[in-house]
Amino acid sequence: MQIRQATLEDAEGVAGVLMELVAAGKRRKPATADFALGHYLTPDTRLSVAVAVEGDTILGFQSLKLAAEGNVYDVTPGWGIIGTHIRPSAARRGIGRQLFEATQQAAKAAGITDIDATIGATNDEGLGYYEAMGFRTYERLDGAVRKRFRLP
Repeated sequence: MQIRQATLEDAEGVAGVLMELVAAGKRRKPATADFALGHYLTPDTRLSVAVAVEGDTILGFQSLKLAAEGNVYDVTPGWGIIGTHIRPSAARRGIGRQLFEATQQAAKAAGITDIDATIGATNDEGLGYYEAMGFRTYERLDGAVRKRFRLP
């Protein structure tokens, strides 16, 4: 398995990860290549999209965006906003940990000191992952938990 930065040519592979999550009932948002391009691969706020690749298959990816003024997530401007997506068929292989190593490097290079992860309150798997990576709860919303990671 290789961890690298995503390219525009990875849109279909990223969408494949999202589609598998939808099929498993773990995602309700769009899962198309156009969505992957517009939401992850081309935004001005993109700092990093690390992908885990095995052969020709993207097993998972982790995005890091810069929280700009007035961002839709209401995250403190200047923080990073993280999102982690791993194929259910590739779970429990250490992919998330490896992706987070790449994401931390990108955050440090961008001068980010804090990263927000907003997770559905019933997503025990996601909550456990971010807790294991060192994120700590800083706010509870209706239906979501906000966790923060402070870079050393």
